[in-house]
This record gives sequence, structure tokens and C-alpha cells, in this order.
Amino acid sequence: MALYAVPLSLSGLSLNMDEKTFVSWSGGKDSCLALFKTMQNGNKPDQLLTMFTEGGERTKSHGLHRTIVEAQAEALSLPLFTCNTSWDAYENIFLDALRSFKNDGVSMGVFGDIDLEPHREWVERVCGLEGIHASLPLWKRARKELLTEFLDAGFSAIIIAVKDELLDTSFLGRTLNEETITDLENSGVDACGEEGEYHTVVIDGPIFSQSINVAPGEIVSQQGYSFLDIKLTLEGQA
Repeated sequence: MALYAVPLSLSGLSLNMDEKTFVSWSGGKDSCLALFKTMQNGNKPDQLLTMFTEGGERTKSHGLHRTIVEAQAEALSLPLFTCNTSWDAYENIFLDALRSFKNDGVSMGVFGDIDLEPHREWVERVCGLEGIHASLPLWKRARKELLTEFLDAGFSAIIIAVKDELLDTSFLGRTLNEETITDLENSGVDACGEEGEYHTVVIDGPIFSQSINVAPGEIVSQQGYSFLDIKLTLEGQA
């Protein structure tokens, strides 16, 4: 999908368009929608921040291969800043990244949290320690409304992780669309997955210069989740 100028939204327009900004980037739908809404409000972020495992091969949150997140960043025309960390060291490493951003003139961080108070408290606290404003453009919006907005805007995402006690592996690899949403709700989970019921990877959308082509691999289970080990493929890449 071709990159185009995102129209300016008047709702919630409180951003300084010249403010240097980073986006906390998981590769999934919520961080993508937060980026999109920030751009709608006239602020083109300067870079993405993604936290990786200690070996630097996969993302901490979604288990995505580095090549996939790098392809997303390229399609978004945004530099990708990465950190490798264990869970024990996560906060300290995150603070190191914020300190580096602050030294580079960054004054705002964008996060895709919706309504979980501990998440908001954490991002506001750590950002505040380094003098960075935490922006949560999805905050307290109705979960289903945000999901509809994401799909209506033209984004495409697939499910790449499910919480084993709530969803079976038949959801892995499915495109997030109205049929899938109905099946998620019929399974008794929140369709937005805000509480970790499932995770996605965004592969196309109105702010992507090209689609991200992926191929499914094996299913890997760990720590109560099942992950679809998808890999980047150049076949048919625009």
C-alpha cells in the first residue's frame, strides 16, 4: 500500500508538531494505531523503540524476528532504535533508551495502551524520570471502537500469539477481520485483546509504503502462550 499524507485530525489536537517524538513499537495493532493517530494529529515521530530479548533476535512482547520489525520500520520510513534486555533488567534498559532520546532532544513518547492503569502508571513514571512526556492517544477509548477504527483505516494484521488458557491455536495465522473478531468474542474473550488474550503483527496499512510479506512456521509454546513463528519472505515484496 502506497504511503500518503495522513490528514490532520482536529480531535485532541494538542501536540506540538515540531516536538521530537518516539513510539514504543511492538509491531502489533495497538502501537500501530497509536502511531497512526499521532500522525493524524500532525506529529510525524522521529523513531520507533522496540525492546528485544537478551540475544537481540526476537521482540520481548510478541516474539517477532528482528527482520520483521526492521521491515516494518523501513515501510514506515522511520528509524528503529532497539535494546536487548532480560525482564529483570527491562526498566533500567528502557530508562537508558529514554536518556539517550532526551539527550537527542526527544521530549515525547507515544504508547498504545488503552485502559490498564498499571501500564499507564509505569510509562508515565519512567518517562517522567527522564523528563519525557508520555502520550497515550488510545487511552480510555472503547476497545471495540478502536478495533473498528484500525480496520476501517485499512490496516491489515494477523494473529501471531494466543494465551493458551483462553484461545486455541486455530486462531494463529488468522487475519484480523470481522469474522475473526466474531469468533474471538464467541470464544469468550475481549475482541481487542488488551489484557493479553492474543497478539498481532501489522503487515500493511495506509502509512506503510509496502506490505510486509511473511510466511508461517512452526507453533512454539512457552510461558502460557502459543506463538506462530512467522518469518519475513521477500517473495512478492513490492
